[in-house]
Amino acid sequence: MPTVLLIEDEASLALIIKDSLEVRGFAVEHAADGEEGLRLFRQTTPDIVVADVMLPRLDGFSLAEQLRRENTTVPIIFLTARSQPADVVRGFELGGNDYLKKPFSIDELVVRIRALLQRSVPATSTAPQELLQIGRYVFAPTQQKLRLADTEIELTHRESELLRRLYDHRNHVLERSTVLLDLWGQDHFFNGRSLDVFITRLRRYLRADPQVQILNVRGIGYKLVM
Repeated sequence: MPTVLLIEDEASLALIIKDSLEVRGFAVEHAADGEEGLRLFRQTTPDIVVADVMLPRLDGFSLAEQLRRENTTVPIIFLTARSQPADVVRGFELGGNDYLKKPFSIDELVVRIRALLQRSVPATSTAPQELLQIGRYVFAPTQQKLRLADTEIELTHRESELLRRLYDHRNHVLERSTVLLDLWGQDHFFNGRSLDVFITRLRRYLRADPQVQILNVRGIGYKLVM
């Protein structure tokens, strides 16, 4: 049974979400503020975090920043009434995986939770450890790690999936719409901004090798050249 850590200070909404998720087969831990949410996260190690942005004691963005220092892979969905592009981009930059604007339907939340959980299933220990050469880097997709000499970068699931798709299309164009539909499930503005954030992260990870570049192909997508 997947465990959801719900961090929401609006008591009536939290109760509706908790009851609705439990009816659908999820175990739910609830915290009413950011500090309590951080404490519960450390105690329970949930499969996914659903957090309001406007939280008392520790806001959702600060909470996500702290969570990402401790765990790079657990999916995070933000719930918020704030929908300015700058807020959305900041949420993704801090490690959020999805962004759901209030008011929302429970069915939509459930669909997004299940999609993220499906994408975050770790590889089994018996799976072959495939190693891919990207310039001077060694990329281990099943381990979600990128290595350069003695330096190792632990990737999130989505970073790893995106880099794998770029590698599979290396020196050819990877269409933006294909990536959005494949990894985000929808091709719309907020997801597009999220994809831009992830591309920026991968470029930063790969910058030690100037022969490796992720190029923008205007109006189409991206190309990994090496």
